[in-house]
Amino acid sequence: MPSGTYHFPKGFLWGTATASHQVEGNNTNNNWYRWEQEGHTKHKAGLACDWWGGRWREDFDRAAEGGQNAHRFSVEWSRIQPTPDTWDEEAIEKYRAMLRGLHERGITPMVTLHHFTDPLWLYDSCGWEREDIVALFEKFVRKIVGALKEYVNLWCTINEPNVYAFGGYLLGDFPACSKGLKPTMKVMANMIRAHAAAYHAIHQIQPEARVGYALHFRPMVARNPWSPLDRLMRNIRYNGFNMGFPSALSTGVMRSPIGNVNIPEAKGTQDYLGLNYYSADTVWFDIKKSRELFSNSGFPKDADMSDTKFIANIPEGLYNTIKWAVYKYPDLPLIVSENGVEDADDHLRPRYIAQHLHQVWRAVNFNWPVRGYFHWSLVDNFEWERGWTQRFGLWGLDIETQKRIKRPSVDFYAAICKENGISSEMIQKYCPEVFDKLFPS
Repeated sequence: MPSGTYHFPKGFLWGTATASHQVEGNNTNNNWYRWEQEGHTKHKAGLACDWWGGRWREDFDRAAEGGQNAHRFSVEWSRIQPTPDTWDEEAIEKYRAMLRGLHERGITPMVTLHHFTDPLWLYDSCGWEREDIVALFEKFVRKIVGALKEYVNLWCTINEPNVYAFGGYLLGDFPACSKGLKPTMKVMANMIRAHAAAYHAIHQIQPEARVGYALHFRPMVARNPWSPLDRLMRNIRYNGFNMGFPSALSTGVMRSPIGNVNIPEAKGTQDYLGLNYYSADTVWFDIKKSRELFSNSGFPKDADMSDTKFIANIPEGLYNTIKWAVYKYPDLPLIVSENGVEDADDHLRPRYIAQHLHQVWRAVNFNWPVRGYFHWSLVDNFEWERGWTQRFGLWGLDIETQKRIKRPSVDFYAAICKENGISSEMIQKYCPEVFDKLFPS
């Protein structure tokens, strides 16, 4: 039986990722809270993981005990700026305490400034559709970066702007003021402008900071390559969803299905690129899907599927995502800022982690500049419109008792973090079914 270890570079960041609304609990002043109360989600976030009540301490302990040297979390705009003219200094101090807690545990923080949620005062004015959102976001960014810079120099301005814009303004799964492709692209353009303003503001406040954003990237293939319609739908969906932000930050022009938009101030406003990868899509023409521009998507029939069929285990897609980023931005450091799978009984997660990290190792072995990996997530959390139906945590959560439930993947990921690599012994112990794929004879 082959034996060996796939090692990662010295100083590689090993962490998990979370987001404020999904873990804090009792966030009652943002658009998602109202969305939940109006019945648009399967469940309500409620207490979530009770981080606002202080249980971040025990979860950070678990991360540290598991060998993690980094953690990505977000700050909640609605807590920090509850009205347009007020700042909550107590809320800011809570985030400072969390950051001190990470440092005390030897964990490097990566802080996201916008992760899907907006204060109600902003949402009620349809903020992301208005031009003054750029100044409003910059004002918030200046306040919180100035308050937290003592503890943070790795910033993520906006998480998955493409998911925020398409999920709300095109598909209607997220809270949004308007619906349609035109407002979707308007919001995307405003998010690019807001990111650029935040980038420059952060560097004025903290010149040594590293500033980027997290892109949800979906590799896509046409279901029938011989079909011109399937290929057309694949190209429209791929470019519309994946390319808006990257095109603006590389050229100053946002590519859009309804016309390109000049945003020259965005060019070059990233010190790293965060890649959120979960799966890859097969796309085809579907005359019944007018809301999605007559395109549909799914997974191969024989795919290794997650609990609710939400994610297919397609690890090669992560390698292809990194490859795309390297060719798009040859000199830019990359961070896998999210990667994970919903899996309540932990039957799929071990091999999902192993196979995806093997693809990251392949990329690193080409000397491609991947600097870290953040698994989604540390503990089960509230999964937006899907509520509590999906369990992404290394640690499980009983939402009635707040008890954390240890899954086998906790020990597996801990072994990887502590070794700074994946060994044949780990694979044999935690996911022997993929041993021959990772360590072929």
